[in-house]
Formats: sequence, structure tokens, C-alpha cells
Amino acid sequence: MQLIKMAGFTMAAMYTTVLPAETVFVSLEKDNAIAVVQSQDGVLQKTVNVGQRPRGLALSPDAKFLYVATSDENTIKILDSNSLQEIGRLPSGEDPETFAVSPDGKLMYVSNEDDSAVTVIDIAAKKALQQIKVGVEPEGITVSPDNRWLISASETTNMLHWIDIKTRQIVENTLVDPRPRAAAFTADSQQLWATSEMAGTVMVLDTATRQIQHSLKLEVPGLSADLIQPVGVVIDAERHYAYVALGPANRVAVINAQTYQVEKLLLVGQRVWNLAFSPDQKRLYTTNGVSNDISIIDLTEQKVLKSVAVGRYPWGVAVKP
Repeated sequence: MQLIKMAGFTMAAMYTTVLPAETVFVSLEKDNAIAVVQSQDGVLQKTVNVGQRPRGLALSPDAKFLYVATSDENTIKILDSNSLQEIGRLPSGEDPETFAVSPDGKLMYVSNEDDSAVTVIDIAAKKALQQIKVGVEPEGITVSPDNRWLISASETTNMLHWIDIKTRQIVENTLVDPRPRAAAFTADSQQLWATSEMAGTVMVLDTATRQIQHSLKLEVPGLSADLIQPVGVVIDAERHYAYVALGPANRVAVINAQTYQVEKLLLVGQRVWNLAFSPDQKRLYTTNGVSNDISIIDLTEQKVLKSVAVGRYPWGVAVKP
């Protein structure tokens, strides 16, 4: 707020942050729906029924399609990202939760926890091409931007499986801290960042050696270690900062991606799960499962702008320009 003096009296001029008109999609696990938030005004626009227990959520590279893992229906639904009408389904295998889309948008890789496998899907043909056996309870999954590696994180085996995209064979298994939950490559594909829910750590692996370079124990002053459970992780395109969702610690850790030091802890909603950048990477959106809202974070100022109530158990998040 700024005070302005006019004609002998003082008036208050209120300033609010105006956000661009991008659309934020949020899967609501308990409402069987997708929430649609228009970031320009930062309010919930509508919710759309989508199917039983939606979790994983992603846009196609051209943003025309929204993919939604409806876990209890054993499928991944394809929605038109404008109308949110269902236009197809993909054979995901049983209980799909998380998935990754190849950089060219042609293939999808789905974690099948109950089967200890990753299903490879041809999106255009809507056909499962192969199942790759991995460790026990695979969840976190990601593809390197150079389309060289597929990573599957097995929570019970405590491993990251390095799968060659061309051969669809496991090249190496890297033992990591207990219960790896999520993994993300840097934009240059040279590093892989992975979170350990049980150890409360984030690990940085060198892609060339496929081994851990750095391991950072995350701490929050005043909170016990058992509440610090890292889940989602994203790294900006310039590799300046990484952002890690800390689960029931209700915070996002801002990590300098060059020094590997935590520079800030941002208080968000309760049990923060997943994160997504805005297309210009000036904002970060978080899903807060227990407080039933999302948080909008200004990354230039590194501060939380607002929270938006969206519905029960927000889980996945994707942002459309």
C-alpha cells in the first residue's frame, strides 16, 4: 500500500499483483475431478468431473491435450485442454499414479506400483508397447530433456533405475536414500535431482556417472525430522534454483542449484505434494493435499502470493499458457 497526499488529505492506493492469464489444472484425488484456476485473478474458475481418483497430471508438449491418471479406473484419460472433454484413453496398466511424456510427445511412460513395472505407451496409437520390469513400488518417473534416459524411482527397493530410451533396457541401478519419491532432470540433462521421503534428503546425481554427487539433508527450524518428507522437485531452466516440496513440513525449500545450499523456506499449505512452474518460470504452483488448496509463489521475489481453495486432496498440477 502507498499513501498519496491530495488537496490536503491522504488517501491509500492499493496495489495488487496482476498475474498473466495462464490456466492451472489441479487433480482432486477425493473429488474425482479437475480444478481449473485462472491465475490472472487467482481464483477457482470451475471443477470438472474426470473419473475415479485422479492423481498424475500433465500437458502434451503443444499444450493441446491434458493427460490425467485416473488410478481406480486403471487408465489415463486424454482431455481436450480447452473444453476438458474426454477424447480418448490410454492403456496404462493397473493403478496408474505417475507418468512422464517424452519430449517429442509421442510416448508415455507410466509407473505401475502393484506390478513393479513401467508401461510404455504409443500415445497416437493408444497402444501399450511394452512393460519394463523395475524395482518394488515404482512411483517417481521422468525423462531427460535430451530423450536419452528414462528414470524410474522404486520406493521399496530404494533405487533409481536408469533405462535407455532406445533399447528400453535398464543400464544401471543406483542405490539411493530410503523411499525415493520424485526425480527431475536439469534442462541440460547433465544432472538428476531426486528426493528421499524417509531420509529427508535431496540427492543430485551426475548423469554421466549415474552416481550421487551431492546429498543435502533438509531441515526446518522448530520442526522434528520426521515431519520433513521431501516429495516433488523442480529445477529452473538456468539451473539457478531447485524447489522441493517438503510434505507435512508445509514448506517449499528454495535451494541454490550451484552451491546446493537452502536459501529460503516458503510456508505454503498443509502437506505440499507437487510443484509446477509457470511457462515463463516466474511463478511456482504447489498442491497442498491436506489444506485443500494450491499456493501461488512469485519466484522473482521468492514469496507466496496467495492460496486458492480448489477442492479435496489436490495432488497433481499442470500449467497451460
